[in-house]
Amino acid sequence: MTIKSKLKTFFFLDDDFDDNNQDEYEKVEPIKPQKQPSKPQNVVSLQSVQKGAKVILVEPRVYAEAQDITDHLKNRRAVVVNLQRIGHEEGRQIVDFLSGAVYALSGDIQKIGSSIFLCTPDNVEISGNISELVKEQEYHDTRW
Repeated sequence: MTIKSKLKTFFFLDDDFDDNNQDEYEKVEPIKPQKQPSKPQNVVSLQSVQKGAKVILVEPRVYAEAQDITDHLKNRRAVVVNLQRIGHEEGRQIVDFLSGAVYALSGDIQKIGSSIFLCTPDNVEISGNISELVKEQEYHDTRW
């Protein structure tokens, strides 16, 4: 018996099948699923649960430390970067590097103080904005 004929027989497509043979087969009623008692389901996203979430504080002194900061971001840790102890040009380069890294990781970077930045990966949400306060503070600092 060939595969084609077996399939025809299995699906009752064979020409030898006649309606009188239907009595040989039992009618089977579909099984109705039993309703289970409804329990409140407490579903918690595993991404939102992290034990020991860390915030890393970094004061880079050379541009090469930007890679270390990016490694923390790749490990899904928030990083506060204080650039007050580094030259303006190197600080700008670090911010540029971190901006690219944060973008690639779908994270966020925000200025939270004078030469202080908060870099977060995608699992950390930043709410609120203090940029207006920072601009106002910098204005007052330059007047004195």
